[in-house]
Amino acid sequence: MDVSFNFDWTAAIAAVPHLLPGIPWTLLISFGGLAIGFIIGIIFGLMRISRLRGLRWMAVVYIEVFRGTPILVQVLFIFYGLPQLLGGPINALTAGIAAVAINSGAYISEIVRGGVQSIAQGQREAALSLGLSRRQTFRHVIWPQALRRMVPPLGNQAIISIKDTSLFSVIGVGELVRQGQIYIATTFTAMEVYFMVAILYLAITWTLSILLAQLERKGLAGE
Repeated sequence: MDVSFNFDWTAAIAAVPHLLPGIPWTLLISFGGLAIGFIIGIIFGLMRISRLRGLRWMAVVYIEVFRGTPILVQVLFIFYGLPQLLGGPINALTAGIAAVAINSGAYISEIVRGGVQSIAQGQREAALSLGLSRRQTFRHVIWPQALRRMVPPLGNQAIISIKDTSLFSVIGVGELVRQGQIYIATTFTAMEVYFMVAILYLAITWTLSILLAQLERKGLAGE
């Protein structure tokens, strides 16, 4: 059987201008959702280590549900399911941001929990012995150190969330994959277009990885 493989670089390069409009949507959904997810993660991460059992269990349920279900199912539920409960439609952009927020928030909760618990108990005791309140100890001693340790895993989560946006083409969000699908429908150059989509995603995530590496070299992350 004769199988030919022809990759048209001209078609691939020609696709780029048609894909570029998807980058702002990808970044908006990713970083908009991550900003909200970071707030959610702080709240539920601290609830996870709370002395109150009720708060701990609420955090556990949230974390396990949203880490244990695919983000694709979550965005489909938000986009198609919630409107039936709310009695009104939810636009695709809002659904995408919400999905990234609740999904990343579950993972960030565990990052926050791990970061806070990684600080030695002796530092807490020393701060309290100096007359600081528990709130002051957390704010001035524990949290700054924990936040530095959280930067690398938070960066990894950001990269994951950026790649997750590729799934949101199913609800019509105009991100990179969706722009590629629209272009393929008129040119029938699927291999070349999806190759360039992959390259653009790689460029975004690689740039973010370089920025994170620079933070670590400057001593702003880790110990």
